Amino acid sequence: MGAPTADTICAIATPVGEGGIGILRLSGEKAVEIASRLVRLRSGRSLGSVRSHHLYHADILDGGAADRGGPQALDESLVVVMRAPRSYTGEDVVEFHCHGGPLVLQTVGEALVRNGARTAEPGEFTKRAFLNGRIDLTQAEAVADLIHSRTELALNAANEQLAGKLSQRINQLRDDMMNILAHVEAH
Repeated sequence: MGAPTADTICAIATPVGEGGIGILRLSGEKAVEIASRLVRLRSGRSLGSVRSHHLYHADILDGGAADRGGPQALDESLVVVMRAPRSYTGEDVVEFHCHGGPLVLQTVGEALVRNGARTAEPGEFTKRAFLNGRIDLTQAEAVADLIHSRTELALNAANEQLAGKLSQRINQLRDDMMNILAHVEAH
């Protein structure tokens, strides 16, 4: 994965295929700036002025379509800004809750890339969450386990690990061992 975390990254966050809703995620220092180039909020407010963790009704426009007679409408969407550090990655995040057709999501994603984002590598959002201290390594591994769970038992185990129970148990064992070692050395 070796890409620098200074980049603003984007990716489709929902499974490939047709559905009612598809989500694109944009994360990084310039997430709000890049998203602002595409988003026209129905309220008329600027994206940079909205409250964190609230959904806003918006039109997604491709302003780079001057050769086609001006901005082209890409989709009608709900948009949410999640300000750092209170986001999954610990960075500024903007999510686009678009109509779930593959072409819609691909087109909006391409517009984000044209406006300064780069396509995220697989697992890069979780990597950033780990690097920014939002989750520990066992929790990062649990995300993959959760996604790939095929049984209820596997799902429950992954959720417990994601909640930090494995980390807590490991830390408790470490503390117990340190106490034992201290007693051994004292005697």
